Amino acid sequence: MENEIGQPAIELAFDIRHGRISPVEVIDETFERIDRLNDEFNAFVYLREEDARTEALAAERALENGDPVGPLHGVPVALKDLDSHVEGMPYTFGGVKPLGEQMPERTSVTVQRLQDAGAIVVGSTNSPEFGASGDTTNPMFGSTGNPFNSSKTAGGSSGGSASAVGAGMIPLALGSDVAGSLRIPASVCGTYGLKPTPGLVPSESQPDLFRDAAPFVSYSGLTRTVEDTALLLDVIAGEHPRDPLSVPEADTEYRDAVDRSIEGLSVAFSPDLGVYDVEDTVLSTVEDVLETLRGAGATAERVDIDFGIPFDVLLESYNALLNPSLSAAVEGIEREMGIDLLGEHRDELSPQVIDFIEDGYEYSAVEYKQASVVRSRAYETIQRVLDGHDLLVTPTLATTPWEKGKPAPDKIAGEAPETDKETFLTWPLNLTGHPAASIPAGRSAEGLPIGAQLIGSRFAEDTVLAASAAIERRQPWMDDYPAQP
Repeated sequence: MENEIGQPAIELAFDIRHGRISPVEVIDETFERIDRLNDEFNAFVYLREEDARTEALAAERALENGDPVGPLHGVPVALKDLDSHVEGMPYTFGGVKPLGEQMPERTSVTVQRLQDAGAIVVGSTNSPEFGASGDTTNPMFGSTGNPFNSSKTAGGSSGGSASAVGAGMIPLALGSDVAGSLRIPASVCGTYGLKPTPGLVPSESQPDLFRDAAPFVSYSGLTRTVEDTALLLDVIAGEHPRDPLSVPEADTEYRDAVDRSIEGLSVAFSPDLGVYDVEDTVLSTVEDVLETLRGAGATAERVDIDFGIPFDVLLESYNALLNPSLSAAVEGIEREMGIDLLGEHRDELSPQVIDFIEDGYEYSAVEYKQASVVRSRAYETIQRVLDGHDLLVTPTLATTPWEKGKPAPDKIAGEAPETDKETFLTWPLNLTGHPAASIPAGRSAEGLPIGAQLIGSRFAEDTVLAASAAIERRQPWMDDYPAQP
């Protein structure tokens, strides 16, 4: 059978609705491909085979009966094994070995919305512990490989989702983003990933309902096409009473933005966000995207970004917000579950995670609040650019994909980075909260994907989607995915 799962989710949903393929056949093919490919890529960590097959049969009967169906009826989707879950399927907070398998008591808000739209959850994908790495490796499940070269990283922390989509095991997979966790995997795996404005997609960050505000956490997914992400947002966006940070959905459908002209769109280009060292092959590839935007009717000019503070000060403000939140989560685990992660279970955690947790205890409440002053400066810096332009374009990463199992490359532009954060031009946008997407920009001489980052003003997801779709029409990437055996 031709790989139906490798086509966009929207096309697959169309074929299902019009009887060209049945939901049962789709689920059969999905599990067949996962069974055949997952040993190489290690993208999936749990499968929900029995329930998924039952739901596929019900979806088929609904079509036979002429029942009303949703926009994702019969389409298989995957969850990230960190912050989205479905009742009855285990999750592990990203392979945190001492916690073992947790069994959720209820389905996440976003997952419920997907199911209400007809989607069928087939399993969950690999993530680093607590999502705290730009590479997807953890002690429980090991490392996830890149669909273009399985010895290379799939990024993190939504690396399992991006790998599964890029390898054609699934058309759509959920992810989240606190430092680039959607955009980093999208860049290295050649998929599309949009970090929405915080609050646009609701979550249930129990026990701290306000956790996602510092730094901003956003929820969305990884797809092969821009239109699939637009449809995903149409399904999962909108306020929810269990999320006090959620906001009302937009007045227009995001899918409408995909067909919008970008004639006259004003684009600013920063090659380095003013504080990064970026490799030449990445810059030249991203600059080609600017020419594509110009060809679609946009204007584009280079801008110099100046945060007025050095890189290490900007990063320290990010760490002062994120790491105490991780430390607080570990404290909560000990209180609620009686598991002392830094005590008797210390040897079961990755060293990087231990460093993050222990670092979080070092910040005072005053330092935590002072970090928001630096964060405010970062916001104002980005917004000044967007006050004069509709879009800001940068590289997503400073380099091409590196070896899996490492949180960052050994060298960037010939120099060893002092921190993994020097690799990612993503986390400053989690300080500011601007929507940002990584779009496939091209490939390196070794055939590895390179991403361009498109940044818009708050709640301007439609602009980001319109520009992304214009790029996709003129330099399509669907045929670039490696054919899997």
